[in-house]
Amino acid sequence: MVIALTILHVLMCFAIIAIVLLQSGKGADIGSAFGGAGSQAVFGSMGTPTLLGKITTAVAIVFTLTSFSLALLGGERAGSVVREPATAAPSAPAPSAPAGPAPTTPAPATPAQPAPAPGR
Repeated sequence: MVIALTILHVLMCFAIIAIVLLQSGKGADIGSAFGGAGSQAVFGSMGTPTLLGKITTAVAIVFTLTSFSLALLGGERAGSVVREPATAAPSAPAPSAPAGPAPTTPAPATPAQPAPAPGR
């Protein structure tokens, strides 16, 4: 089912690209909307729908339906793409003391008494 929808979706992608490229451009009509005296509406009159316009609408509807269908079907099989981390078995026992300089003893909480001066 998913493979058939994916194939149909890709075919609709190519079809909509080809049909849109075959249609005549409307870019020249937009210039009349911004100051042209002959414009009837903001973007000109639509006129009668052509055969390519109807086909474009049908292909766009099928494309949208296949997009939604694939999204819904793909949500059911959603899972993590991250693999489980490999747990390494320790080969040697963990050292009890950190490897590095010997730990220092903490400083006393009360300050030490000053040494008496010699000769007093």
